[in-house]
Amino acid sequence: MDNSVTWKPDVLGIGYLQATLELKPDAEGEVVATLVKALPPKVPSFFSRLVGKAEQVATNTDVLYIHGWSDYFFQKNLAEYWRSQGAQFYALDLRKYGRSIRPGQSEGFIEDLSDYDEEIELALEVMGHGTEKSHSDSRAAAGRKLVLMGHSTGGLVLSLWANRNPGRADAVVLNSPWLEYQLTAAARALVTPALRAGAKLNPKTKMPSIDFGFYSRTIDIHKDGEWEFNLDWRPEHGFPVRPAWLNAILTGHAKVAAGLDIDAPVFTWLSTKSLLVPRWSPEMKKADVAIDVNIVAARVHHLGKLVTLSRIENAMHDVILSARPVRQKAFAELTRWLKAYL
Repeated sequence: MDNSVTWKPDVLGIGYLQATLELKPDAEGEVVATLVKALPPKVPSFFSRLVGKAEQVATNTDVLYIHGWSDYFFQKNLAEYWRSQGAQFYALDLRKYGRSIRPGQSEGFIEDLSDYDEEIELALEVMGHGTEKSHSDSRAAAGRKLVLMGHSTGGLVLSLWANRNPGRADAVVLNSPWLEYQLTAAARALVTPALRAGAKLNPKTKMPSIDFGFYSRTIDIHKDGEWEFNLDWRPEHGFPVRPAWLNAILTGHAKVAAGLDIDAPVFTWLSTKSLLVPRWSPEMKKADVAIDVNIVAARVHHLGKLVTLSRIENAMHDVILSARPVRQKAFAELTRWLKAYL
């Protein structure tokens, strides 16, 4: 089904292609999303097969990954993990994020998280997992499995999508999903009425920034991290927060709190601790500085009937960007889970 779009070289270099997905325009003009595709799965070597180490837990599987807030796909090590497990990996830069940002747009802006259904469906159609499952070219019809993977806000978006679309995914993998407001559900309920009023009157007004740049510092190779990324697409202090966007997020949180019924098995990574303070500390390289992991851990059990929570010690918000021993532990936990459920 990949021939339905035009692929071209991606900014990540050799081994990565991208395709533009045209979406319905809005008040800001042209709207697009961008689908990134990694190289096909790795084939185990003859030696690996000979010594019995060739097992791949995600063969015949397609993976769709969605990034978090003020983010885009640059985590090549994630793609390499899935390739090593036999999967075909795709990542989606949502509208007004990363590769999909167009001049004059309000970065990351959305008024209803379900609006992302448009690009998710287009991406799945390209991947061969569209709604026309009986189509002769459909990978779903050919028995290929589908794994949805989301980080932070992307985890919230995909959890809600999977709940609205039963039977489409074979597994859902969440990397520190933002499932609840940092200051508890009571605080969310308190601020929501005023926020909704503001969203109607001035939906795109820039709200005061609460991002001190600490998380960016923990991952930036030029500061205290290991990773190189585009600061125009992933700014140090994040995108401006706007009332309509935050209202959409809190509405999503309320739906999770009320209980979802995702019919696929769900796996979630979370750090064992958060560090949500207004002053830099080296300990932030060993904690989640974006969400309250204990509050989110309680919400994980509201996602469906078959959920697994893996708490990773010393993990950062994007678990796979943590220190090497930490991310290796996280990948090992995911592999063990995939053996059981995929």
